[in-house]
Amino acid sequence: MADIEIKDSKGKASGKHSLAAPLADLTVDSAVLHRAVVSEEANKRQGTHSAKTRSEARGGGRKPYKQKKTGNARQGTIRAPHYAHGGMALAIKPRDYSKKMNKKERRLATIAAFAERVRSGDIQLVKDLTLKAPKTKDAVAILNSLGLGETKRVLVVTAEHDMNLVKSLRNVPGVVVRTAPSRDGKAESFSTRDLLVAHKIVMTADAMKKTEDAFLAKKEAKS
Repeated sequence: MADIEIKDSKGKASGKHSLAAPLADLTVDSAVLHRAVVSEEANKRQGTHSAKTRSEARGGGRKPYKQKKTGNARQGTIRAPHYAHGGMALAIKPRDYSKKMNKKERRLATIAAFAERVRSGDIQLVKDLTLKAPKTKDAVAILNSLGLGETKRVLVVTAEHDMNLVKSLRNVPGVVVRTAPSRDGKAESFSTRDLLVAHKIVMTADAMKKTEDAFLAKKEAKS
């Protein structure tokens, strides 16, 4: 079992949390993590790009000049790709970039990424991150007290959606706020990519317990 120190909002130690062995010892092939990240990024693409071909570009119905005896190369339309304002050669059209991935495999990738960040010591537990009102100064002060003031990418995870914290940190570059996964899997939570791209991860103690509960529940259901 991996022990993680719990700190208060001022950066002082206030206890320890022992991560369950099934999570702490979990490893997975890096190819699974790669597929999860590629799938997530591909699924975010809209794919609404569109350009006109030479047949779709407006105008150019008349032959610009006669076929022979001009000294110029023969041309059939001024909307050919090599003309200014001509259509695009091999024009891009709307397409679906999404990549499917099995739910079990995606969940395994998220759990494995989480376990790896725990083993690498990149997860910091905080007793509480509740703010009385949205205030960036107070939220940044908490991150500074945890020694994360100079960290470029920080993932903050709370047990439940905290609008005050979201509003306080959404304008801070490199800081992303997510919620812990729920046992039923319905709530939107952090993804494999969120875990891997963050340089440091800050979680509330309740968020850690909720994450363990959700991940272990899926593991027990599988067994």
